[in-house]
Amino acid sequence: MKRFMLVVLACTAFSTAQAADPAAPVNEIMQEAVKGWAEEAQAGEDYFSQARLDRIYSQDFAKTYREAAKFPAYDEGDSPFDYDVIVSGQDSCTIKDLTVAAGPQSDGKSDVKVTFDNTHCFGERAADWKPSELHFMVIEEGGKAVIDDIVRTGESGSLKGELQGIASQGASAPQ
Repeated sequence: MKRFMLVVLACTAFSTAQAADPAAPVNEIMQEAVKGWAEEAQAGEDYFSQARLDRIYSQDFAKTYREAAKFPAYDEGDSPFDYDVIVSGQDSCTIKDLTVAAGPQSDGKSDVKVTFDNTHCFGERAADWKPSELHFMVIEEGGKAVIDDIVRTGESGSLKGELQGIASQGASAPQ
């Protein structure tokens, strides 16, 4: 009986260790942002490259992005965005004080909260200044953690919702 219990405990520990880490895909994206906005920016992979869409984003998010990408923000571009969706702008300072914290799973999603300071180089800030905050909604697909949405605080809201709006507007625009 003792041996059986030890086997059960060992299997439970192994399966827990093998559970998908919801922070893993988020850390990958945030490290790309850190590299891209470094004082000596390093060339990197687009947040939404084909390889990443297939690997660290949910099937639904990837499909939504691909639909919106049919309507690029610039004539010669391939992105539906005209700004960096992670830093929420076209300008940013180097990223400081980055924190990534996975919250508990609820309804099949983990809310991975990210905070960082990307405005420290812009001069004086308001007394009520707060760091930038993102919430990556991470689900498990095929046994791995994947990003299903990125929710920005403030008016920006859901990135998936923004992509759906771009696709809808582009599809209804006269050609």
